[in-house]
Amino acid sequence: MKKVRITVKRITRYEDLMAEYENPIEHACAMELGQTFICNGWERPEGFCESAWETVSSFVMTLAHGGENFYDGWMKNPKSAMISCNDGFRPVSFLIETMDEDSE
Repeated sequence: MKKVRITVKRITRYEDLMAEYENPIEHACAMELGQTFICNGWERPEGFCESAWETVSSFVMTLAHGGENFYDGWMKNPKSAMISCNDGFRPVSFLIETMDEDSE
């Protein structure tokens, strides 16, 4: 099984939607821009958001088992995916990529 790296590439906040629809949440997301996580297959990395893991885990598993080329050429690097968590108020975009043995 291949190791897979998840990198936080963008954190967005929709303040207008939060003000209109969301009940105040003291600490909704602990992700930081540039933060990386290394996955060993199906196991959620320590410190990785549980809700975000539900969104990205199927892509991680596919890459860990050698799958690639999601949606017939969507990504320039076929061994990667750009996936956002499902938080409609503050989505976080993650670059998920298979690690080369040399980059471990």
